[in-house]
Amino acid sequence: MDADKWGRRIRSFRKLKGYTQLELAKALGYSVSVLGEVERGIRKPDDLMIERICTVLEVSPEELSPEE
Repeated sequence: MDADKWGRRIRSFRKLKGYTQLELAKALGYSVSVLGEVERGIRKPDDLMIERICTVLEVSPEELSPEE
């Protein structure tokens, strides 16, 4: 499932950069529950969310994107 792959990548980069779910959610302007759903693969992040995550975590979209 594509959403699951995105979620795992986002969780990994969040932890690598030292953010808690709460800290990253606040920095992104999303609720913790939305971020949690994305990380668990329940919800696929939209383009705006991906862009914000890349900005906050200082990674490129290519780095964040799950391999095809």
